[in-house]
Amino acid sequence: PPPFTGVWLGDSKLCAIGVHCGNHITSHGLALNCCTDLTWFDHIVPCGLEGKGVTSLSHELGQHVTVNHVLEPFLDSFQEVFDCTLVSAEDP
Repeated sequence: PPPFTGVWLGDSKLCAIGVHCGNHITSHGLALNCCTDLTWFDHIVPCGLEGKGVTSLSHELGQHVTVNHVLEPFLDSFQEVFDCTLVSAEDP
């Protein structure tokens, strides 16, 4: 819910989305926690949000989920939602 961007499961963030603008350059990114070692987040306040946590697909589903498991369906959904065609740097 606003103002918390990203994808949330309860009070835990699963996916972070960010945009940065500076020096006439705009960059954006997305981080989807698949099989992230969540213990690293014990040492920081994730995304600067007090009282909020971080989770992963592996933690929530109770099984090991790698980036390779989710990459193709994620990219397919991205193209559908944003009505676009993604082009790989490896494509001619």
